[in-house]
Amino acid sequence: MAQGVMAQTAQYVSRVANETYGLSRRIMPEQPWWLTLDPAFHKFPDDFYLDLPTQLLVNGTACVDKAIRTLSASVVLAAALPQTLRDGALARDFAQWGFYQELADQRNPALFFPRPQQAVTMRSRLAGRLDYQPSEGVVEVLAFESRFEPVNPALREDYLRHEHNRTAWAQHWRHDGPPRPTICIVHGFIADPYWLNARFLALPRFYQMGYNVLLYTLPFHGPRSGPNAPFSGHGYFSYGLSHANETIAHAVHDFRLFLDYLEMTGVPRFGVTGISLGGYTAALLAGVENRLAFAVPNVPVASLPDLIMEWFPLGTFLRIAMRATGTDLRTLRHANAVASPLTYPPLLPRERLLLIGGAGDRFAPPKHTRLIWDHWNHPRLHWFPGNHLIHLDQGRYLLEMEDFLHKIGFDQP
Repeated sequence: MAQGVMAQTAQYVSRVANETYGLSRRIMPEQPWWLTLDPAFHKFPDDFYLDLPTQLLVNGTACVDKAIRTLSASVVLAAALPQTLRDGALARDFAQWGFYQELADQRNPALFFPRPQQAVTMRSRLAGRLDYQPSEGVVEVLAFESRFEPVNPALREDYLRHEHNRTAWAQHWRHDGPPRPTICIVHGFIADPYWLNARFLALPRFYQMGYNVLLYTLPFHGPRSGPNAPFSGHGYFSYGLSHANETIAHAVHDFRLFLDYLEMTGVPRFGVTGISLGGYTAALLAGVENRLAFAVPNVPVASLPDLIMEWFPLGTFLRIAMRATGTDLRTLRHANAVASPLTYPPLLPRERLLLIGGAGDRFAPPKHTRLIWDHWNHPRLHWFPGNHLIHLDQGRYLLEMEDFLHKIGFDQP
């Protein structure tokens, strides 16, 4: 009985959220967004116009997110402090910001995300027993040696010393017979296990519909993190903003090489979806890679500096660091803008874009989804009830994705 009431309430939240929140005022400013976005953006409310029972449900899931977010932020900060506070690290990082700011000013994605020219030698092996085992087809783990070099020459030596990060990894689910349209998935921060993403994102459902699937591993995650990393993903943000920019460039570089491989093997078309940090990456790819048939960011982040301002205690540390370096939030945004999806217009037409956001999400708050939605000139948008980790009424947005893929012709032979 209680489960039935919750399911009905969840459906109601999803319907009301889509009918009301999307009609509020535009929050994406004119370019350059890093200067014109309100400095208090991180304080903007994430309210939906809901009745009391529905609002209580959304607020409850939001409280769960806040508690887990604070714990996660504390762990990440504790692990990052040794690298951040080592001799002169902050000053050296700050000295490189001008390099990225000049590139951001040009708003040309090819300058920071040049098309890789590497010829990939792909290795493959069968996936393990804990991974998805389809009744038809095969699941393989793919890998190749990435020759990515940081765009900024000053960071190349430090960045490339992370040897495990130089191997790119993905899991490939493919049917027997001719190559098929392939859905590429990018996981969230820390959440890289293939089995986790397969279950959380209901990927067997899409495989059984006839699509192939590629699960991409971000830099510094999983086997790319190295033996001494305190947790998967540790190296992504732990060495300063300049290093994070280069890591994002690396993520795009290696992902595009997997697309090259899919093309080489005869895959007729492919698109990308991602969750959280993967949603950020998917949104960024929409402005960089014109071969994509679609982009579906799920609970994406839009501006990393603004997100960190909202995460206690990371936000407190960031404010202290800004005071120590005599900088402000606009300068920080400017230095990170070269790697932000808000800087580049999408290369895909609006009908090939879909955004999914959570009403109670406080890891990647709804206002970040709204920023991208405004920036993309209001493509298809779906709000679900629940938070970053609990996607209530997920079946509803899975149906939305299925309908979206059908309408853009992705499922055609």
